[in-house]
Amino acid sequence: MSASHATVGRRSHRAVLLTVTCLGQFMVLLDNTIVGAALPDMQRRLHTQLTGLQWIVDAYVLLVAMLLLSGGVFADRFGRKRVYLTGVAAFTAASVLCSLAPSLGWLIAGRVLQGIGAAALSPASLALLAAAYPAPQERVKAIGLWAGLSGIGLAAGPVAGGVLTEAFGWPAIFLVNLPIGVALLLVGLRHLGESHKPGAPAIDIPGTVLSVLTVGALTYGLIEGGARGWTSPVILGSFGAAAILLAALVAVEARRSAPMLPLGLFRQRLFTVSNTAMVVVGFALMGSSFFFSQFFVYVQGSSILRAGLQTLPVSLAMVIVSPYAGRLAARHGFRVVVTTGLALAGLGLLALGTVHAGTGYGNVWWRLGLVGTGFALTMSPLTGAAIQAVSPQDGGLASGVSSTTRQIGAVLGVALLGAVARARQSGGASFETGLDSAFLVAGAVTLATAVFTGLWLAGSKPAQGPAGPRRSTEPAAVTTLSEAAPNSPNQTRIT
Repeated sequence: MSASHATVGRRSHRAVLLTVTCLGQFMVLLDNTIVGAALPDMQRRLHTQLTGLQWIVDAYVLLVAMLLLSGGVFADRFGRKRVYLTGVAAFTAASVLCSLAPSLGWLIAGRVLQGIGAAALSPASLALLAAAYPAPQERVKAIGLWAGLSGIGLAAGPVAGGVLTEAFGWPAIFLVNLPIGVALLLVGLRHLGESHKPGAPAIDIPGTVLSVLTVGALTYGLIEGGARGWTSPVILGSFGAAAILLAALVAVEARRSAPMLPLGLFRQRLFTVSNTAMVVVGFALMGSSFFFSQFFVYVQGSSILRAGLQTLPVSLAMVIVSPYAGRLAARHGFRVVVTTGLALAGLGLLALGTVHAGTGYGNVWWRLGLVGTGFALTMSPLTGAAIQAVSPQDGGLASGVSSTTRQIGAVLGVALLGAVARARQSGGASFETGLDSAFLVAGAVTLATAVFTGLWLAGSKPAQGPAGPRRSTEPAAVTTLSEAAPNSPNQTRIT
């Protein structure tokens, strides 16, 4: 009887753990897509221009990109429960700050704090899950449930953002995190167990600081260049500082015994190419989705609620297709699936670049669906390839790097594609023409990457020893950060 009670208790504990971790990641993913629906209302109420909207998005993504790897190390070293709940508390408090922000500056500050909270919350949630399910097959199922349930946040974001913004204004999209965050803190404090990783490495403070400053300086130059002038001393100084900081980062990381990012990993062609492609995925997906709601509201005259519903095909396609991406890659080969996905996404973006004010929605939704389908086919297999390219003990680090490179791509996508749209407008073109140009650039870059990936991965060999790569049994992750799972079993073969 006692053994039976112990089994029931263990199952109950795991159910609570899965619920808590899924809700935490759901909250993070919801914020990835809910903000896009509110951008037109933010622009009107905060009296800001395109540059301000770019900072609202990139302030969050930038901090997630540069702190994600450190967040995982913090969780292993100082306790996964502690770091997870700290991340939840920071994210929730930052959401309240965002909702109360009286100006653009305060909103950006709140978004920075949200990014810090997300960078702690997301990898810690996966580390908690992995520790609770030590058996590989059970862990695979748990991570699959975690990815699928929390991934609903991607699809819910545009609709929830449109409904809340239309009814209450943009501050409501941040207040929706308050009840979720409070519930997670109350339940987590009582029911989550603490766990650590023995021998966790020390925090690479110099590498973390230099990486944040490098990408921050580059992002500042890209976003502000259109407004200040590309040849202004401030912008040139920003790009110069980014170059110097990057050189310093490479030098520091090459000399550290336990660097945040071991540069030797990039000697593997498969690892380098898959992460390069992941930068483009983040660049094109986040950079183009930044404009979706703005297109429907400003070009086609939709309401904010209707625009949120009209952008839904992208996230729905990702939620539906992503669970099959890993299986397709295991069956047909990483190179075939990723190249096909990038080509579909690129064609979809090019097709979006030809829409105009009079294009009926019946001729638009399938283009959005094509973009979502293409990127859904690429994300999980790209992470699996990055993991497969390195030795098994570096699998967790490789998955974290893959997530980080996608976030860096997202930062650059919002900055660069925003600069493209703004440059066309400053040349006398309409806002519609500027958006079309941004979609065309994103599509061209994505198609070029499809060709690059297909050619450069021909003959690539995984670093898995003589036995060869393992076939994937893990459902593909739907999330923005979900591939950061330690010791992820998501492997794909190369053909």
